[in-house]
Amino acid sequence: MVVKLQRPILVGGLGLSFSLWMLDSWHDSIVQVGEFGLLSALAVGGGLWLFQQKRPKVGLEQLDGMLVDRATVEKAIAKTEALINQLAQEAENHPALERLREQVTQLFFELDRQEIKLAVTGGKSVGKSTVIQVLQQNLEKLHFQETAPLFREAGDNPDAEVLASVQKSDFVLFLTNGDLTDSEFQVLQQLKAAHQPTMLVFNKQDQYMPDERASVLQSLKQLMQGNVVATAVSPVPVKVRKYEADGSVQEWMEQPAPDIQQLTQQLGEILAIQAQQLVLATTMRSARLLQAEVKNWLNATRCDRATPIIEQYQWIAAAAAFANPVPALDILATAAINAQMVMDLGKIYQQKFSLEQAQTVAGTMGSLMLKLGLVELSTKAITTVLKTNAVTFVAGGMVQGVSAAYLTRVAGLSLVAYFEQQEIALDSGNALNLDKLRQTLQNVFQQNQQMAFLQGFVKQGVKRLLPETQQVEVVG
Repeated sequence: MVVKLQRPILVGGLGLSFSLWMLDSWHDSIVQVGEFGLLSALAVGGGLWLFQQKRPKVGLEQLDGMLVDRATVEKAIAKTEALINQLAQEAENHPALERLREQVTQLFFELDRQEIKLAVTGGKSVGKSTVIQVLQQNLEKLHFQETAPLFREAGDNPDAEVLASVQKSDFVLFLTNGDLTDSEFQVLQQLKAAHQPTMLVFNKQDQYMPDERASVLQSLKQLMQGNVVATAVSPVPVKVRKYEADGSVQEWMEQPAPDIQQLTQQLGEILAIQAQQLVLATTMRSARLLQAEVKNWLNATRCDRATPIIEQYQWIAAAAAFANPVPALDILATAAINAQMVMDLGKIYQQKFSLEQAQTVAGTMGSLMLKLGLVELSTKAITTVLKTNAVTFVAGGMVQGVSAAYLTRVAGLSLVAYFEQQEIALDSGNALNLDKLRQTLQNVFQQNQQMAFLQGFVKQGVKRLLPETQQVEVVG
């Protein structure tokens, strides 16, 4: 659930009251806020700078990174290397192999890295460059990375490339100059889900009036459960007025020192205590990302090999059902054909089934199709398409043949989708998870139920099952 968030928080009459109070109190003050700061305060207080965004009610837990030890990270890297070797076996000339091997080698070097990579990110005009300039003067052993603005315009989704670069760092300073918008909050949630250590920095706090500043800070701390630091790295210049004994007045603008003590103190403590843990966590994230990429390449390679096998068996099943039609199609009747397909697909995905196991899998999938009503639904849909032409429809066994091909295809694609959802098997497979297989069957069936696909599939079936002299156009 989300509620409307007003930014800034202080608006309307409350802001105007503070503006009038500030005008009155500043009149006789020795240290005055400059014209620019006063105009800014008036604009904020009067509600001239006001727009609405969404903001979640629930709090965001403190964004700590995952806790890992060196042995766990080394194991993850070794697994990644094994997956790359498996890809090399199955696709010897794969174009990504060289790059993947370089990346996994680099992961071993990363384990001993001493320099901490700190990303400074946020929206537009939040003070990223100035924060880096000030921190560089106060902290050592840090490699700063200033990102491009996360959002092109207010309310936009985050830039995917910028977000990806942020997630490669050891620690993130996320800058905001006010209460969080929904877009900013969503990015913080993504960083949390990725176990990315992050600190929220409320910058430019000096541009708010005292009570408003306290309200914003309190709101941010509630969302982040305290993981917030307020700063003013480039404070607004203030006007200094000095009254001389002779009654004359001297005025000049003075630049206050940056207010970053709390930020540098907390960062210093983090680096002193958690530096090695930050490096290990980053390396672990990188290993998992590389694993996911290799897995995608492997699945794509295996899918390319699996597709012609599925097509081969779907037409074998079609021919068998067309030659020996039964009044009501029984998917179990094609169990022998599907069992052989299961064995062949299992070999591709390193799931080594015996003939008996393959028959059990094929029978299980057939039973699931019957229980889910997929056999009846597909037969009705194919019958509807075939009825567009009477000559084609009355051809003996046509409905049974095309239906058998269609259901065999769904079974094969479901098995491929199921294997792709599992951990990449390098040695042998595990027992089937029937709940996941049932859901996969339903999803694949729905994806292949579009009328345009069915019309094209029926066309292919007619061409394969009838001699050319008997073929007629099925769809207009």
